[in-house]
Amino acid sequence: MLILAMKSFRNRKFTTLLTILSIALSVTLLLGVERIRKEAKASFANTISGTDLIVGARSGPVQLLLYSVFRIGNATNNISWESYQEIARNPNVQWTIPISLGDSHQGYRVMGTNAAYFEHFRFGGERRLEMSAGRVFDDVFDAVLGAEVARSLGYRLNDSIIIAHGAGKVSFIEHTDKPFKVVGILKHTGTPVDRTIHVRLEGIEAIHIDWKDGAPVPGQSISAAQVLTMDLSPRTVTAFFVGLKSRIAAFGVQRFINTYPKEPLLAILRGWRCRNYGI
Repeated sequence: MLILAMKSFRNRKFTTLLTILSIALSVTLLLGVERIRKEAKASFANTISGTDLIVGARSGPVQLLLYSVFRIGNATNNISWESYQEIARNPNVQWTIPISLGDSHQGYRVMGTNAAYFEHFRFGGERRLEMSAGRVFDDVFDAVLGAEVARSLGYRLNDSIIIAHGAGKVSFIEHTDKPFKVVGILKHTGTPVDRTIHVRLEGIEAIHIDWKDGAPVPGQSISAAQVLTMDLSPRTVTAFFVGLKSRIAAFGVQRFINTYPKEPLLAILRGWRCRNYGI
């Protein structure tokens, strides 16, 4: 039988080698897909944890996940501050983290948020954000840098930074009249936090106080000192993270948000992407 098999192999050498090559490629592809699946799952889990819902303007779940968690792309619309507050007061909600996106600094995204971000945001299996230098923002024009931002741009505490309008690497419209001061630098996390500049929501409002429809109002200029005397309560946010008192209530709160009558919103479970893509 062995001799016959060898003779058969010699007579069909090309076909046999092609079959072996096809099997080897199939196995390699299968192992590669499995490795990518595991790495994608680990990457997502390391990026954000401890959050039950992610809420944004109604669009696609993948788009919401990309711009809110990974800082990729932009939202189709913002959420009114009144709607955010009403949802935050839901009896099943324990905490919320509002975020405001849309500006940048030398290609790095600027994110407006509040103190709840440093208190409740978790990554890599319930790890908290920690400072490598300085402190959490307090004043309107304070900024806390991610580790990569500080390293690549060479920033240190008390340095001034100018925020630019838009999310591009190059911007021709900058908020030069209202600079921010670096008051803190976060420890390395291996997540998009490292590539983010964090400021207060009031800071985002302050730099746009004399803007309209994405451009400065002609003939109107309000100084940084004048801004500090004004009401800087946020008018809108881009998205927000939700932590619930009990995860049993997740689907109920999600339904409440997705059918919210005052404006079209979308709430996705943190694990949505993993489940829907088999990760």
